[in-house]
Amino acid sequence: MLANPIQEVKAKMADATTDPVLATIQQQIEENPIILYMKGSPGAPQCGFSAQTVQCLIGCGERFAYVDILSNPEIRATLPGYADWPTFPQLYVKGELIGGCDIVTEMFESGELEPLIKAATAA
Repeated sequence: MLANPIQEVKAKMADATTDPVLATIQQQIEENPIILYMKGSPGAPQCGFSAQTVQCLIGCGERFAYVDILSNPEIRATLPGYADWPTFPQLYVKGELIGGCDIVTEMFESGELEPLIKAATAA
């Protein structure tokens, strides 16, 4: 493991220049203020965790991008290593991994998620 977080970010950026899947992930995260990597789509989630996370995001009242990892097996295989987060869904806000279903649900219920989502789309 690398010595510090800055080295880890630099290593991931270097990998993205040689790995097209990593480059795609990085581009998706950079270009979308709110992006959810999930199983299925917001209209037809393919797992309960994805469905719960979508409901929390819808409850915040802002649009968000999504990637169906079931239709994108390369992203499904690569993203856990990129994020150092093994499960799906994965929510990113302004380039930062927020977490999965449990964290998103907890943040929504405590009132922390909505201001974060609103701020991400306010720019």
